[in-house]
Amino acid sequence: MASTEFGRTVRRWRDRVSPAAAGLPVGGHRRAAGLRREELALLAGISVDYVTRLEQGRANNPSEQVVEALGRALRLSAAEREHLFHVAGLVPPGQGTVPAYITPSVHRMLDRLTGTPVAVSDASWTLLLANPLYTALMGERHGRERNGAWRAFLGSGDRIRHTPRSRLALESAVVADLRAAARRYPADQPLRHLIAELRANSDRFAELWNSGAVGRHEVSRKIIDHPQVGAVMLDCDVLSVAGSDLRIMIYTAEPGSQDAERLELLTVIGTQTLVE
Repeated sequence: MASTEFGRTVRRWRDRVSPAAAGLPVGGHRRAAGLRREELALLAGISVDYVTRLEQGRANNPSEQVVEALGRALRLSAAEREHLFHVAGLVPPGQGTVPAYITPSVHRMLDRLTGTPVAVSDASWTLLLANPLYTALMGERHGRERNGAWRAFLGSGDRIRHTPRSRLALESAVVADLRAAARRYPADQPLRHLIAELRANSDRFAELWNSGAVGRHEVSRKIIDHPQVGAVMLDCDVLSVAGSDLRIMIYTAEPGSQDAERLELLTVIGTQTLVE
């Protein structure tokens, strides 16, 4: 019963979210004003097949992470998010766990930054939401690759070009962030498992963790090696959202520069695959 109600709820709320409101390009003939299943799957970071099975009641017991991701993609209010957890048969995450709720004001901010790569992560550096230009710049990330800490120490690398100094600064800041998050959210099991996995499988992480390394994210200039537009040099700022412990990462180019031209080109070629 709960699974069926969950599917009906997701479908009903999917129909009321327009692609434009979700920051997606609008193209081709659409039978309805709401999101398509593949668009909801893209925004939530899960497979289209799983969205289909959830809506049709053929998939049972969605995880907290899936429900949270769908709630963000559907732009639910706090009360609606709580209801979605209940119809999924789950208790909404409470105190002691890493918050993952994105407020409507943050959604609106991302909507207005269509020409700027922007991503939102939680206190454990798990990617919660990225606008199309950020995805075009950095590539799509799935599964464990959506966590920046895991990617920094155990991943296969990304498009950012690092020097030994910038790599050390990033690693030290990430370790410090996870240590602080573990203190603030002692009941968060995924965070505890992440830290345990990193300590067990990354000698570098274990060394920094055990040494009590400290660091913080500074304004920096990064070179991103993009497979289509080439190297792009961008300024990277990490902003904190008061009261929610969210981190907003914003990349900007110097106006009138070749990097700005390449970023503008990416706004066209990087989102074409999203338009039918």
